[in-house]
Amino acid sequence: MFESFIHKLRHGTYITLETTPSRSAQFAPIIEKIAALGLDQMVDGFSTTDNPLAKLKYNALFAAMKLQDRFGKPTLATMSMRDRNRIALQSDLLGANEANVRAILALTGDSAHYSDQPHAKGVFEGNSKLLLDIIATLNNGTDLAEQKLLAPVQEIYPFAVIDAYAKSAATLQKKMSKKVAHGAIAIISQPVYDLENARKLLDMMAEANRENNAACVLVLGYFPITKLRTARFLDENVPGIFVPSEWVEALEAASHISPEEEYRVGFELSKTLFEELKALHPKIHIMTANQFELAKAILS
Repeated sequence: MFESFIHKLRHGTYITLETTPSRSAQFAPIIEKIAALGLDQMVDGFSTTDNPLAKLKYNALFAAMKLQDRFGKPTLATMSMRDRNRIALQSDLLGANEANVRAILALTGDSAHYSDQPHAKGVFEGNSKLLLDIIATLNNGTDLAEQKLLAPVQEIYPFAVIDAYAKSAATLQKKMSKKVAHGAIAIISQPVYDLENARKLLDMMAEANRENNAACVLVLGYFPITKLRTARFLDENVPGIFVPSEWVEALEAASHISPEEEYRVGFELSKTLFEELKALHPKIHIMTANQFELAKAILS
């Protein structure tokens, strides 16, 4: 399963869909919605988020296991440094490995300041590069203390993330190169809304690979926008994302007509962008905040 998944990542069309577990003891409703829409037939794999914005959700590793068991497709399980020290990180990876959860998206994680759990504190023993290092050591048959594992892991595939945009291109290039140096086999960008932006990221990835004699793959993040307030929020409040003024202006004009027109304009902009990105670089990670009907409409 994972071998063909990684082959698609490196050599073919590769489309993954993000799922966000809810604050619930059941992940099944999300799985059933995906199944009802037939989305499992439209993507190469899934991802599960790990308590985004430090808000309590169903565990990402268990969610990944359930998606794989149901659909027989690989799932990229997110792991945040915020909630675990190095002991817990290694322990979770070992347990997940036997359950065949072997693609891991390494994140530093959002600050516990945003948490919906009063008095929660972030662990942050390291950033995402430490998790990449942990995966490398486990793949080599030892733990982080250089003690040999009694039973080796099945290969773990480490992924990382990167901003899609920064005022300093040199700073963004340096961050990308560091993640490649720490062993990431693929880096998923924040959502991209401009083809020129995508081309610059591809150039940066090529340079990072040259610097590290590596073959890391860039996966373009994609988040469809169908509301003016979403476009404004992403552009003004989320670091690492740039929404072109043309999108904001078009959505603003449409919003004065009707909510239906606002949705139509946003969908057409998003659908066109998806097709253009796919033609440029068919490695795309779709994020819709669990709006799976919208994901299906984009993929159809």
